[in-house]
Amino acid sequence: MAVNTIDIAERLADAHGLSKTQAKSVVEDVLKGIAEAAAKGEEISLNGFGKFKVQNKPARDGRNPSTGAAIKIAASKKIVFQPAKALKDSVNG
Repeated sequence: MAVNTIDIAERLADAHGLSKTQAKSVVEDVLKGIAEAAAKGEEISLNGFGKFKVQNKPARDGRNPSTGAAIKIAASKKIVFQPAKALKDSVNG
C-alpha cells in the first residue's frame, strides 16, 4: 500500500486537531520547501529522517533500446535520499 499526501495530511489533522484542508496545506508547504531547496542545489537535512541531496550526473554515451543506435545522454542532476540511522532502525525493526 502506498501512502500519499492526502493520507499524511489526514494523519497530521487527526494528531494536531487541524482541519484536513489546513493539514493538506501544511504538507504541501513542506514539500514545496524541500523542492525549492533542492532546485537551488541545497542539501535538505531532516533530523531523525534523512537527507535529500542533489547529485550531478555527467554526460555519457548510451544506446537506444529500440534500435541499438549509440546516443549521447546529456548531463543532468538527480535527487538522492539518504535515510537517517533512526529511520533505518525503525524500518528494520
